[in-house]
Amino acid sequence: MTRREQLVAALRPDGPLPAAGPAARGTAGHGRVSTTAAVAVLGVLLVLAAGLALTTGSVSVPWSQTWRILAHRLGGTALVPDPDWSRAEDLIIADTRLPRVLLAGLVGAALTVAGMVLQAVVRNPLAGPGVIGVSSGAATGAVVVMRFGLLGAGALTLNVAAFAGALLTLAVVLAVARSAGRITVLRLILGGVAVGSVLSALTSLLVLTAPSPTLASQVLFWTLGGFGAARWEVLVVPAVVLAAGVTVLVSRSRDLDLLLAGDESAGALGLDVHRFRQAMFVVVAVLVGVTVAVSGVIGFVGLMLPHVVRFLVGSGHRRGLPVAVLVGALFTVLADLVARTVVIPEELPVGIVTALVGGPFFVWLLRRDGRRQDAR
Repeated sequence: MTRREQLVAALRPDGPLPAAGPAARGTAGHGRVSTTAAVAVLGVLLVLAAGLALTTGSVSVPWSQTWRILAHRLGGTALVPDPDWSRAEDLIIADTRLPRVLLAGLVGAALTVAGMVLQAVVRNPLAGPGVIGVSSGAATGAVVVMRFGLLGAGALTLNVAAFAGALLTLAVVLAVARSAGRITVLRLILGGVAVGSVLSALTSLLVLTAPSPTLASQVLFWTLGGFGAARWEVLVVPAVVLAAGVTVLVSRSRDLDLLLAGDESAGALGLDVHRFRQAMFVVVAVLVGVTVAVSGVIGFVGLMLPHVVRFLVGSGHRRGLPVAVLVGALFTVLADLVARTVVIPEELPVGIVTALVGGPFFVWLLRRDGRRQDAR
C-alpha cells in the first residue's frame, strides 16, 4: 500500500466534514450503509417519485395510463398496440411533465455534486453554491446577456455567461474569505453575503434600466428558480455537463479525499494543491452555471444534500458522488412536485420550496458548528 493510500485508509469513517484548519481530519471512509444498498434504495425511490410527478398535477393521469403513454412513445404500437388516451394526455405526459421531471433531476444532481466538491475543496461544511454567492453570480451573468440582447448563440450564450458569472463570483468570494492563507468560516459566509448583495443590487439596476418591460418577469424566474421552461432540447447541455463533470470528479476522487486531511499532507503526497483546487473551482462553476442557465437560482440544494450523502455513505468521494447524484435528483423532483401541486392551479417557484427546507437546515448547521467550536 502506498503512502497516499495509507493516509486515505486512515481517515476516520464517520462524522461531519472537518472545518478548515491544520488539525482537521477527513472522513473519507465508509458510512452507515454500503454504496450498493444506498444506490439501489435511492434508485427505487427516484423512480417512484418520478412516477408520482408524472401522474400528479392540475390534470391527473392514472399510473397505468402514464406508463402506457411512455411505452408507446418508446416503442410505438409494438409495445402498446391499442392507444386509448387522448392527444392532450399524450402531450401532458411525454412533452410537458417528462422533460420537466428529467430537468429537475439533472439540476438537483448537479447542484448536489457541486456542493459536495465545494465543501471538500474549501474544507468547510457551511459552503454551498447559494450561500457563498456562486448561484447569484451565475444568475447575474445570465441577466446581463438578456438585458443587452447578447443572445446571439441562444442557449449556448446563456450558459457561457452564467458560467463566467459563477466563476468570477467564486474567485472574488474566496479572495475575500482567505486570511493568512486559510479560508475561515466567518469570512466565507460574510463574503458570500456581501458579494451576493452587490450582485442582487446590480441585477435590480439592470432590470430597472431595461427598455423591455418583460425582463422583470424573466429576472423573477432567475432569482426564484423553476422548471416550467423544460423542453427536450433544453436537457442536452445539462445532461452532458453532469455526465462529464461526475466522470472527471470520480476520476479525481482520491485527490478530493486527500484535501480533507489538509493542504500540507496532500502536498507531501505529491498533489499540486493549488492547481487542483483551481481546477475543481472551474468544475463547480461549470456545473452551477449550466444549472442556473436552465432553471434559475435554486438555493440550499448544494448546501444541504452533501450532508445527507455523508450521513449515508461517509465522505469518500468515490462512494459519495454517485449517491449525491441520486439524492439531489430525488430531492428536486419532489420539491418541484410540491411547487406544482400545493396551490393548484397556481405554481410556486421551486426556489421557495427549497428555501423553506434549507433555511432551517442552515440555522441548525450554524448552531451545530458553533457548539463544536465551543467544545474545542
